[in-house]
Amino acid sequence: MAEKGIDIGNDGPQRWTDEMIRGVDVVVTMGCGDECPIFSGVRYLDWDLDDPSGKSIDEVRPIRDAIERRVLHLISELIPGV
Repeated sequence: MAEKGIDIGNDGPQRWTDEMIRGVDVVVTMGCGDECPIFSGVRYLDWDLDDPSGKSIDEVRPIRDAIERRVLHLISELIPGV
């Protein structure tokens, strides 16, 4: 992510609370399966991506780039003209 100018050195996975999920329009999951609660009125997208854990930087870059493309596409759906 540093290659993209994004510092995530102090970040890590965070579990969303039910209240947080109820407050959003779209939830993107990446393989959480049955562990993720489902709330009506919330759009769920499950992005099937390789797990980058334990992979080399050369193996992680395509995963990172796939996430970037999907995020940009989602933003263009949610906010036309951006």
